[in-house]
Amino acid sequence: MSESAEHHGRCLCGAVRVTVTGALGNISACHCDMCKRWSGSIFMGIEVDRGRVKISGPVKTYQSSPFAARGWCELCGSALWFGDTEGRHGDVLELAPGLFDNAGGARLTREVYADRCPEGYALAGDHQRVSRAEYEAENKFVEDAG
Repeated sequence: MSESAEHHGRCLCGAVRVTVTGALGNISACHCDMCKRWSGSIFMGIEVDRGRVKISGPVKTYQSSPFAARGWCELCGSALWFGDTEGRHGDVLELAPGLFDNAGGARLTREVYADRCPEGYALAGDHQRVSRAEYEAENKFVEDAG
């Protein structure tokens, strides 16, 4: 995939438009309680440097923790992104793969909180699976307030 390529995406209703300049990153999937509650099942995100992303339209955000926020379309509710607002990952957005046709060609390479995946489904394939303990040992996290 060309580094100079532009990738265009949109929400379900088309009111929010996303343009990424350059290559898309890999897809990461998350089974943490917050991501499951927000997405309805599993949240997947394509990692992209914020500086290469242009988003236009009626976007709403929610500061879901002291260090991270989530964005969605105000009109149709489509998930747009998850991103740390500070720290070592503060310059990266995890864009919802569904914004782009065929997920922009991105591939699933990592599944975090893999040991927290519900019993009713599992992601197939040969990708990195990171347990809750492994993830939390290296990254900021928030306990589910339940």
